[in-house]
Amino acid sequence: MKRSNRKRHRPEEVVAKLRQADEALAKGTPIAEVARSLGVSEVTLHRWRAEYGAVDRDAVRRMKELEKENARLKRLVADQQLDIQILKEVAKGEF
Repeated sequence: MKRSNRKRHRPEEVVAKLRQADEALAKGTPIAEVARSLGVSEVTLHRWRAEYGAVDRDAVRRMKELEKENARLKRLVADQQLDIQILKEVAKGEF
């Protein structure tokens, strides 16, 4: 079985690495060399730029916190809807 050497980068790390990449690219360093120095592929660097390009570190952190909170609230609403449906069926006498 092949083992993956992938590393998951936190959004804050991605923004920091994108800033480093921008500085290196401004100095004229080729993108292949920049990607290699950051320890990622060129494709990853382009994907990060598309996703996090104009966002600062604090905004990314806040966005991820809001996404987690939104997921938690969606689960809560789904659980409540299930409880309401069960109570409606019990009230009708279907059980």
